[in-house]
Amino acid sequence: MTDDSEPSITMKIRNTILITAFAVGSSLHAEQLDVEKDELKFGFIKLTDCAPIVIAKEKGFFEEEGLQVEVIAQPNWKQLLDNVITGELDGAHMLSGQPIAATIGFGTKAHIVTPYTLDLNGNGITVSNAIWEQMQENDESLDTPTPKHPITADSLKPIVEEAKEDGKKLPMGMVFPVSTHNYEIRYWLAAAGINPGMYTSTDLKGFTDGDIELSTTPPPQMPATLESGKNVAYCVGEPWNQQAVAKGIGVPVTTNYDIWKNNPEKVFGVTKAWADENPNTLIAVTKALIKAGKWLDAQEDGKLVNREEACRILSQPNYVGADFDVIKNSMTGYFYFQKTDKREMPDFNVFFKYKASYPYFSDGVWFLTQMRRWGQITEAKPASWYHDTAKSVYLPEVYMAAAKHLIEEGSLSADEIPSDDFDGYKEPTDEFIDGILYDGKKPIEYLNSHKIGNKDDPSLSAS
Repeated sequence: MTDDSEPSITMKIRNTILITAFAVGSSLHAEQLDVEKDELKFGFIKLTDCAPIVIAKEKGFFEEEGLQVEVIAQPNWKQLLDNVITGELDGAHMLSGQPIAATIGFGTKAHIVTPYTLDLNGNGITVSNAIWEQMQENDESLDTPTPKHPITADSLKPIVEEAKEDGKKLPMGMVFPVSTHNYEIRYWLAAAGINPGMYTSTDLKGFTDGDIELSTTPPPQMPATLESGKNVAYCVGEPWNQQAVAKGIGVPVTTNYDIWKNNPEKVFGVTKAWADENPNTLIAVTKALIKAGKWLDAQEDGKLVNREEACRILSQPNYVGADFDVIKNSMTGYFYFQKTDKREMPDFNVFFKYKASYPYFSDGVWFLTQMRRWGQITEAKPASWYHDTAKSVYLPEVYMAAAKHLIEEGSLSADEIPSDDFDGYKEPTDEFIDGILYDGKKPIEYLNSHKIGNKDDPSLSAS
């Protein structure tokens, strides 16, 4: 999980914070930090939630911090992570589960850290037209142009069971084994009593005991897999759910906002070694990302005033490369579940409000509970391990240093960030599709509260 150098790395970052905070003093003018590296390469996947990185570049926020940044699309999440580890990239738009999984050694082993959460929400689960028709047959309340939401997987369960009786398992897609999408579609299915499958030491695909087969597909390819029948459902970020609606090939049945309200989706990740070598640069990058997130969430009279411009930028081929109108569907506060079902969803994409971009330890703990629940973590761990692991990956001290610079410079206010005595854990919440309470300080209790998945000895909660 961590190594013996961890205390010295943390101390170095904290010392840098004290020095740079002193340097800014009481000045209300932006001051560039003495960065260790000013030419940077950041990677991203073609999803709308790469927006803070793209906007920080296109609106000049990186440049304001003395940074020249090249933003480079990556073919898939594995290659993106590998390129960060090898130094081909300085940092990247990452799945929230990637820094945690790499740090504990699930898949590629490397200590990755994050000072910044890029966004909340932003994903959907889409089913094929044929599956949707069967779901409507099983639940007549769905057979309307505007069915009541949230839609659970209850009406899907008989379809799954019938396929199994015929010796088949319905194929479904998610973007990566440690992606939020994997855990969200698993959560949605399991809440309806559908076993999405378990990972074991010999089954790295996660098919064991599954009622369906959930496999990996790169995000831009998701609509094509639905159209061809390779998948009958998938969980992906935007704009690839709205693309299915636009093409008339599928129906989004739920968003991750309804699976877990205001869940963390992506983070900005770098290697621990890079963070240690470039502490001022990391603070400067975080400053630029905070400004970008705030720009993205800026409102006047309840309207998101910069989102259309953001959609124009993201639609460029070197960024997301999807049609402006498709990106606009979800990014401007609306979401199409069907062409007849356009709903206001002002929080479908959240980049800054609700103190969204702060790196919460409780977010890291949630991902660890899901990794253990589904067998990616093969052995039981004490509660202290969950907390220590999250604290080795998330860097709130870097975020707060960047934020305090911005407050000194007049571009951020103190009420937009957590207080100095905040412990990094969100308040417990039951705003999940199954209503189960999540308390980040009680990982073992949360793990054991689910019917499907691994459970551990309750005594581990005290150690």
